[in-house]
Amino acid sequence: DQNFPVLGMNEIHVVEAGDIVFVDHPKYYDKALQSAATIVLINKKVDCPEGKALLISDDPFRDFNILTKHFRPFQGTNVSIALSATIGEGTVIQPNCFIGNNVTIGKNCLIHPNVTIYDHTVIGDNVMIHAGTILGADAFYYKKRPEGFDQLISGGRVVIEDNVGIGALCTIDKGVTGDTTIGEGTKLDNQVHVGHDTVIGKKCLIASQTGIAGCVVIEDEVTIWGQVGTTSGITIGAKAVIMGQTGVTKSVEGGKSYFGTPIEESREKLKQMANI
Repeated sequence: DQNFPVLGMNEIHVVEAGDIVFVDHPKYYDKALQSAATIVLINKKVDCPEGKALLISDDPFRDFNILTKHFRPFQGTNVSIALSATIGEGTVIQPNCFIGNNVTIGKNCLIHPNVTIYDHTVIGDNVMIHAGTILGADAFYYKKRPEGFDQLISGGRVVIEDNVGIGALCTIDKGVTGDTTIGEGTKLDNQVHVGHDTVIGKKCLIASQTGIAGCVVIEDEVTIWGQVGTTSGITIGAKAVIMGQTGVTKSVEGGKSYFGTPIEESREKLKQMANI
């Protein structure tokens, strides 16, 4: 039906018009039904919102995995640089790297030894990636069942824009079915982790041992100092500064400095500590 397009699939925090989304917990029924998704895969018979379709399933998590495997099946390879990879002019790839299927790397990049770039990753021009970094591992996303944890299969990508610098031993997980994005000109220190479907804006600085959860939005020109951790699904506003060892437990406005756990404006937090 041309008036009812299905253009993709995504998880609930980053779903867009035309997507299939799944929901299997009462906590998220309303969010899924009121989301931009066109089709909702759900385990309860409910009234169908206008402009949407419902797929009733006894196990939406399982069936979402079936769809992911159908549209993005695993492809093995027996070479270090897949034949389907595209590598731009002037790009240097050092020994012992792995470049997966359908990877695109732009011009004048430098990929240092032992970097692993999973399938479908997109890398722009003038990007530097230091040794041991891994782009495109699966999302840390599980459903607890009586027999153990069932993994949500990841079918998304990592997208690295132009002029990005990524330090050694960083890990950037691919989206569940969308993109994990590092914006133009952003620089990551060594040992930074970026979770699935997170979008980092342009010209950000992120220091070592920072852990960014899934589905986070970090706007342009944010500075994050060392050993910061975030919860999932939050937004850090443009030009915010997050001081070292802060726990970002909620969304914060841009243009301010923050510190502590739970997070507060740094001026207020430091006043509290001085009073103690």
